[in-house]
Amino acid sequence: MQLARRATDLALLGVLAVLLGFSAYELARVWGSGYWVLDAVAGAVVGVVALVRRRDRWRTAIAGLSVAAVAVVIARVGGLPTEPGPGMALALAVLVGSGVATLPRIQAILIAAGGAVVSAGSMLSSQGSGVSVVNATAWLIAMIAGAGLRWRDVRRTATANRIRQDERLNLARELHDVVAHHISGIVLQAQGARIAGRRHPAEYDNSLAGIESAGAEALTAMRRVVGLLRDDDVVPGPVGLDHLRELVERFNAHGPKTTLQLPPDEPPWPPEVTTTISRVVQESLTNVARHAPHADTVTVKVLHAEDEVTVEIADNAEPAPARYQRSGFGLLDQRSGFGLLGIRERVEALGGTLSAGPRPTPPTTRDTTLHGWTVSASLPLDRTSHR
Repeated sequence: MQLARRATDLALLGVLAVLLGFSAYELARVWGSGYWVLDAVAGAVVGVVALVRRRDRWRTAIAGLSVAAVAVVIARVGGLPTEPGPGMALALAVLVGSGVATLPRIQAILIAAGGAVVSAGSMLSSQGSGVSVVNATAWLIAMIAGAGLRWRDVRRTATANRIRQDERLNLARELHDVVAHHISGIVLQAQGARIAGRRHPAEYDNSLAGIESAGAEALTAMRRVVGLLRDDDVVPGPVGLDHLRELVERFNAHGPKTTLQLPPDEPPWPPEVTTTISRVVQESLTNVARHAPHADTVTVKVLHAEDEVTVEIADNAEPAPARYQRSGFGLLDQRSGFGLLGIRERVEALGGTLSAGPRPTPPTTRDTTLHGWTVSASLPLDRTSHR
């Protein structure tokens, strides 16, 4: 980068020297000796200011425009050739374009307006020469180039912010999906250990062993997530349906009775579909452990239609009516936290839909009290449907 800047400045210096020398020669030839001095001196000053513009783009732009404005007035009052000359016009274009591209908005607008004023003054003081046209053209090119570079930087900044936001969301989902599930298991087993210690002392060691195992799994999961953050070359692999069986077996060991229904043959679904299904089930079982301690049974169903996969998780707990509230999912309770928000984002990213809420009792009964909780997600199997 530093070498490229030096090369650019050397090229600018060379072009400025050529333009100032050519302008001085033509002015001396057409106007006579002495008429080239103002153009050469003012052009050289503005050229030097343009070469050091990176030190302070605001002050250098103001200085260059000020020198050019003074030169325009002197040329008008003294009956000298129109200013700015070609060399100064190039230096001003560099200053204006650089200021428009990099300075804060208000300063950039002021620099652009200053360039327009100098260009207009050149036109008003023109004595029939085409110098004013050169100045206006140089200002216009500087404005287009500066605005283009500024827009490019804005786009880059917006893209970088979006990428960082996506990374933060992915990290939040991964931490919640992987670690929170294990922590919930630890809490559930700790509650069971307290009961076992009082009623069944013989089972106390088994409960502590389960807590130790769940804690080790949580630590391993945390290390895996941290490893993904530290190593850019490590990519998390897809999660298959075998993970669902492991989740249900682990949940069955310490939670309510859970049944799992899968398609007869594991279909060749896209990896992002199976991973999302696993995350939906994991988050739902975690919420059952947290918010439905009185649930007796949980059912997990994964249904495969022709072009869609549906996963449904339901429990038979009876939550208190006071816990219900309205949300984007409909009628929800305290289970509608960051977990379901992250799962909904995962599902919708694949073009699917997610619903969550209390389920009514079967229509054969007259009891209208809401019993249980259901989470249902539908994912299209057409991988191009969400693009």
